[in-house]
Amino acid sequence: MDNLNGKVAVITGGASGMGLAFAHRFASEGARLVLADIEEPVLKNALIGLKEMGAEAIGVQCDVSKLDSMHDLAAEVDEVYGGADVLCLNAGVAAGQRTMLETTLADWQWVLGVNLWGIIHGIDAFLQGLVERDNGHIVITASVCGLTSFPSAGPYNTSKYAAVAIAETLYNELSAIESQVGVTALCPGFVNTQIIDSVRNRPEHLVDHAIDDKALGISADEQEIREEFLELFASQSHEPSVVAELVYKAILDRTFWVFTDEQHVESINRRHTEIRERSNPSEVSTMVEEFFGKIGEESIPNLTNEIKNG
Repeated sequence: MDNLNGKVAVITGGASGMGLAFAHRFASEGARLVLADIEEPVLKNALIGLKEMGAEAIGVQCDVSKLDSMHDLAAEVDEVYGGADVLCLNAGVAAGQRTMLETTLADWQWVLGVNLWGIIHGIDAFLQGLVERDNGHIVITASVCGLTSFPSAGPYNTSKYAAVAIAETLYNELSAIESQVGVTALCPGFVNTQIIDSVRNRPEHLVDHAIDDKALGISADEQEIREEFLELFASQSHEPSVVAELVYKAILDRTFWVFTDEQHVESINRRHTEIRERSNPSEVSTMVEEFFGKIGEESIPNLTNEIKNG
């Protein structure tokens, strides 16, 4: 794909964070946009901002964890624009920091429903059309967590390993038939998005009230600590616009792997070495602890415990 001018870009999780940054970057190149998101008010605001910059865009409320909802999205894209040229399967959630002992079945169902089944549903709804037109690009938002195994993030890690596997498999299959549809596996590290607060979109039937109500009932002091962490995280993480630029270039260059920084390369290399040498996995920190190691910050006591149900 030489450029995005006039191309149709469909972005799940498109109303905020990286998805919205993709939309703004693509719009600046003349792309026509379809933003899909479960948060309808946020989606409306995102569309207002895009149209103010002169972009052609529509919004579709979509629950990627539901196959029918994703097929309704594809039908809307076909009806309005005749199909997608770029498909960014970007919607994602995180269930906070919980060990396997603490993780509930509801945690697994929620995270895998969005992060894994959302990708599967997107491929089911859009891949056939892309292959038939023999043109386009698919961006799958995975994570460095799909190449490492940070503790206290079992469902999230699992979903991102699966995202990487889907992207690699799809790339190999499309290459085998000499398809002109490209694939990118986006593996971000620390990016300033609202995924830390994704519990706001957790369906009621997947809330474990015995655990989650307790997490919501934190004290004022605990809430202050949490807000201080979020501010610190935002100040030290990449902005979504930086990631959007990398993704834009990857689409034009047909680049498969996209990483946002070098922060996690050592962890990834160590894991690959252990696999080659058949050695037991090394003890590693949680992702929150690694974040504080990155910035050399030790001023917020017991932070991991305070935000573990984040």
